Amino acid sequence: MSHFRKLLVLLAFPLFPASTFCQQALTWEQVRDKFENANPTLQAAHINIDESRANEITAYLRPNPSFGFLIDGTQLVPYQGAWKPLLGTLYSPSVSYLHERRHKRELRLESVKHATDIAASQYHDQDRTLLSTLRSAFVQTLQQKALMALAKANLEYYDKVLYISRERFRVGSMARIDFDRLELQRAEYESDVESARVALETAKIQVLMLLNDRTPANQFDVTGPFDFSEQLPSPDDLRRMAIDTRPDLKAALQAVDKAKTDHKLAVANGSTDPTFDIWYTYNPSFNNPFDKHTIGASVNIPLRIFDRNQGEKLRTQLDIGLNERQHDAAEAQVFSDVDTAYANVESNIVLLRPYKGKYLAQAVRVRDTVTYSFQRGAASLLDFLNAESDYRTVQINYLTLIGTYLTSVAQLNQAVGSEAIP
Repeated sequence: MSHFRKLLVLLAFPLFPASTFCQQALTWEQVRDKFENANPTLQAAHINIDESRANEITAYLRPNPSFGFLIDGTQLVPYQGAWKPLLGTLYSPSVSYLHERRHKRELRLESVKHATDIAASQYHDQDRTLLSTLRSAFVQTLQQKALMALAKANLEYYDKVLYISRERFRVGSMARIDFDRLELQRAEYESDVESARVALETAKIQVLMLLNDRTPANQFDVTGPFDFSEQLPSPDDLRRMAIDTRPDLKAALQAVDKAKTDHKLAVANGSTDPTFDIWYTYNPSFNNPFDKHTIGASVNIPLRIFDRNQGEKLRTQLDIGLNERQHDAAEAQVFSDVDTAYANVESNIVLLRPYKGKYLAQAVRVRDTVTYSFQRGAASLLDFLNAESDYRTVQINYLTLIGTYLTSVAQLNQAVGSEAIP
C-alpha cells in the first residue's frame, strides 16, 4: 500500500501549479548582481567600450608604403630596317613612404584612448541610471508585498468581525440593515486584496524586464528590509562622495583632456610630412652605355602655403573652452542632484517619524477599542466603520511613505554615484 501511495504522488507531481515550487526570494545584492550580468541595455553599452579600444589599433597604425613599377622605352615599330622592341626597354620598380612628423601617431592614439575612457565613464553612468530604476522597481515590489500582506490581514480581521456579527444577527442583537452594511463593506476589502495582487505582479514584471528574465511573475520573489533609518550622512560628505564617484562628471573631465589632445593633434597636422621615394632602374636611358643597373631616390615635401590646418586648430582650441564650461555645468548639476535628493529623504523621515512613534499604535488602539465596543453594542456601526477606515488609511499611508523613503534613498544613491545609504 505504501508503494501505491508513492506512485500516486509521483503521478500527481506534474499537476501541481508552478507557483508551488517558487524559487528562493532574491535579496537586493543578488538582484543587482544578476542585473549587471544580464541586462541587454547595459551589455550593448559595454560594446561601445570595445569598439573604442578597436579604434586605438587603427589610430596607431603607420602609413602604408607604396609600390610602383615603371616600364618605358619599348620600340613599337621598325626603324631603318631594325626592330628590337625590348632592347631599350626601361624597367624601374619603386617604393615610396610618407613619414609623419610631430608625433601624429602618438597623439592620435592618445586622443582615442581618451575617447575610450569617456566611453567607459558613460557606461558606468548608464549603469548608475539603470541601477536606480532597478532599485525603484525593487522597492515598489517590497511595498506592494507589504500592502498585499496588509490587505489580507485586514480582510481576515474583518471576516472575524463578520463572524461575530453574524452570530449577533442570528440571536437578534443586531439589525439586518446593519449586518447587510457590514457584508457590503467586505467588498472593499476584497478589492484591496485584488488591487494589491495586480500591483505586486506589475512590480515584479518591471524587475524581471530589467533582469532580462523570463521567469513567470508568480514564480519570482524578492526580499529585503522595508523600513527607514534616521541616520544619514552629512550633505558635505555626500557632495564629496559625488565629486569623487559620479561617472558623468568624470566623463566631462575626460572630455576636457581629450579636447586638449585634439588641439595638439590639430597643430601637428598643420606640419609638413615628407614622402621618400627610392627606385631601381634596369637599362636606363643615360649617356653612360655601361650603366645598366641604377638606383635613385627623391624627397617630396608639400609646401604648406595656403592650408596649414588653421580652421581645425581654431576649432579644437574653442572646443577646450566648451568642454571646460560643460564640466562646470556637470559639477553644478551634481551638487543640485545631491541636495535635492537629500532634502527628499530628510522630508520623508520627518513624515515617517510620528507614524512610527505614535500614529500606528493609536490607529491599532482605536480600532481594537471601537471593535470591542461595537461587538458588545456600546458603539454604533458608523463608529466601527470609521475606525476601520482610519486604521486602513494610517497603515497604507505608512507603507506608502516607507516606499517613498526607499525610492528617495535610491535617488540619493544615484545622485551620489554609489550606495551611500544601503
